[in-house]
Amino acid sequence: MAGTICLLRYHQLQGWGAPPGWNQVSLGAGLLSALGTSIVGNFQQTLQLPTHLVGAFLAFAIGLSYFWLQLFLARRVNSQPLPGAPWISPLRIALCGLCSSLMVAMVVLHFWPLRSAAAACEWAVAMILFLLFGLFAVDFAQLGSCSLRLRSASLHLTPSPPDLQLSIQTLQL
Repeated sequence: MAGTICLLRYHQLQGWGAPPGWNQVSLGAGLLSALGTSIVGNFQQTLQLPTHLVGAFLAFAIGLSYFWLQLFLARRVNSQPLPGAPWISPLRIALCGLCSSLMVAMVVLHFWPLRSAAAACEWAVAMILFLLFGLFAVDFAQLGSCSLRLRSASLHLTPSPPDLQLSIQTLQL
């Protein structure tokens, strides 16, 4: 689900005129964060600590950098008013700042013998990241339809088959 949200957001920012290089970096960070979340959920800390820690780094550190990049990119697309109430952007900044502080606290508490407090910070970071993903609903509320086009990757030596296009229309209630 997070990977799909990152892909939708990438195309949305691309349509808004976001800098292509930064938008691609952001997409990569978002997809790595989604992969890290899957790794953390599938490899328990007690059984596979190194794998779990790699997943946690991808999910938390790269995930937080994804949302900071999203804030940066949203500020770069001044040609279009951003959807949602005017307090959405400050809320995202506050949540990213809180998440950054909790991540620092999580690392410090982990190296002190306060593992339970570090785990509480870890869960708080996870919930804030989920909340930040959920706040994209404000930006996606403007979407009326979404199209996915698959193109053949042939070397153009033979005639390529026509593109396959899938279109999803949302229902207006």
